Amino acid sequence: MSVATLKTWLQNHPNPRFRQMFQTLKQARARGLPTPKLYNLIVLNLFQLISMLWSTSMRLLLHTPVFKGRLTTYGKNLYLYGGIPFVSGPLSITVGDDCRISGQTTFSGRAQTHSPSLEIGNNVDIGWQNTFAVGKRIVLEDNVRLAGGIFLFGYSGHAIDAEARALGAGDDEHDIGDIIIKRDVWLGTNVTVCPNVTIGQGTIVGTGSVVTHDLPEFVVAVGNPARIVRHLKEQPHA
Repeated sequence: MSVATLKTWLQNHPNPRFRQMFQTLKQARARGLPTPKLYNLIVLNLFQLISMLWSTSMRLLLHTPVFKGRLTTYGKNLYLYGGIPFVSGPLSITVGDDCRISGQTTFSGRAQTHSPSLEIGNNVDIGWQNTFAVGKRIVLEDNVRLAGGIFLFGYSGHAIDAEARALGAGDDEHDIGDIIIKRDVWLGTNVTVCPNVTIGQGTIVGTGSVVTHDLPEFVVAVGNPARIVRHLKEQPHA
């Protein structure tokens, strides 16, 4: 008899003593163990220490070397956290210096494209659960910041025509394109960027926006489709 079956049997037994036994066990489970605060703090710090040592060891000895093995070129101080990004398709990936990339990221290259490429500059942050669908070319220039859940949509992988799509046909050439994210751009959470789009230097795109056309430099854009709502003062570089 499984635990779940036993619980149901006790809970619905015609004998009230068995039903009372079920309630007693349920209350005992809810109470837990009365552990003192000092014990709780010791266990917490021990757990955090073990978790940190384990995750650091996995990152240094396994995750980062495996990911580097998939890259065409990479710079110094690559910081990979949270696992190994999923990479599919004939994709060339180059990564610059001092980049931080979430392991919960997907990089895919369009199979029908000759040598699709993803070019990541220096000091780039790629956040949690970003998706890069590289139709031809995606470029992230220096100092780009990507929050979580971002979709850089260089290709869809499916035909627009329903009959062709049902037969497994891919997208047409005119439905794919490059995405260029210029230096110092910041994309907020859940932003989608469509094919054939360039986002200008220093521009900020607000949470949940869909970028369907080029954006100039040093503006704030929000909405679906993204529209300019503010102009930023250009910051001089040292």
